[in-house]
Amino acid sequence: MRISFRGAVGVFKRELTVIRAVYSDPRTPRVARWLLGFALVYALSPVDLIPDFIPVLGQLDDLILVPALVFLAFRLVPQKLYREHRERLEKKGLIGKNP
Repeated sequence: MRISFRGAVGVFKRELTVIRAVYSDPRTPRVARWLLGFALVYALSPVDLIPDFIPVLGQLDDLILVPALVFLAFRLVPQKLYREHRERLEKKGLIGKNP
């Protein structure tokens, strides 16, 4: 299965909307919120663990660390809570259904 760039951007935007909803829910575990917050700050911060001027490794830390933090945070969020937000957003028409 091939995914186009537009398709990938659409999936990213949809998931970002769900992540934002889950993050703002008070039932989300604190550790998951901290991990999501750290991922956001790290992605936007000019400070990196490995400086970007080091070829390949400088960019790899961003490509590995941020998704890993988001993945770990969502492993801590109850699936029921995640599905609840996804369904609510789909019903409101704020996100499309999963392909």
